[in-house]
Amino acid sequence: MGAMRTVLAGWILCAVLVADANIAFGDGRCDSPDNETRVRGDTECLVIRTFRPADPGESAKLIVFIHGDVSSGGAADYIYERAQEAVANGRVVVALLRPGYFDSAGNLSSGDNFDRQDSYTKHNVDAIAAALKALREHHKATRLVLVGHSGGAAISGVVLGRHPGLADAAILASCPCYINEWRAGRRRWAHSLSPDEVIKQVPVTASVVALTGDADDNTRPILAEDYIKALAKRGVPARFELVRRAGHNDVMRRPELRSAIDEIIAHLDR
Repeated sequence: MGAMRTVLAGWILCAVLVADANIAFGDGRCDSPDNETRVRGDTECLVIRTFRPADPGESAKLIVFIHGDVSSGGAADYIYERAQEAVANGRVVVALLRPGYFDSAGNLSSGDNFDRQDSYTKHNVDAIAAALKALREHHKATRLVLVGHSGGAAISGVVLGRHPGLADAAILASCPCYINEWRAGRRRWAHSLSPDEVIKQVPVTASVVALTGDADDNTRPILAEDYIKALAKRGVPARFELVRRAGHNDVMRRPELRSAIDEIIAHLDR
């Protein structure tokens, strides 16, 4: 009987959490988002964390970090720490939780991540793009740089081509830039958009750096390398860097990532 009461209590707690999320987000619309902790992305209400430098400057550059699929389960707020590390004078940095993801404090972005499978849908990509537009306007940012990891890198690459001009640059870490090739031998993702599908729409004014670890057994380096070659062939300033002795998640903690951010910012300042 005690075990049954424990299980029942657990179900009640889950129901309360779901109810609270529904009360907080309703049908996904943010009625009055502050664009510091929540931002409206079309019909979705996305959780964000904003990191400000001591001196943001009059025309700050905005850097937005987008996390990966976290397919093992759990919170996606590893991206908070990575975003905070990128703060510097003249830069406002935001970590964004994709639709359907939550952080360890219980903050939940509305929407569906489809059990963390095949979730780079038109709806989710466009929701993130709308959120990025709102954030750029809110911070009056002269430049917008995306830093995406894994699935977040794929989404960032799609945003570059599907919403040309919205972002000025992107850093793609461990990018599955060719979704069909990445999924070869596994269940095909029929609903996800892929960066390679919109290569021709990426503006030649954009700058792109892709980094993948040489020990990445998830998103093989060739997926990002071939994507960068295709961009460069069109005249887009783009380069690929193979990060030595780094696995799929290691790249986000490596100095090469921070160097790439500095490189992109310096390029945009020219």
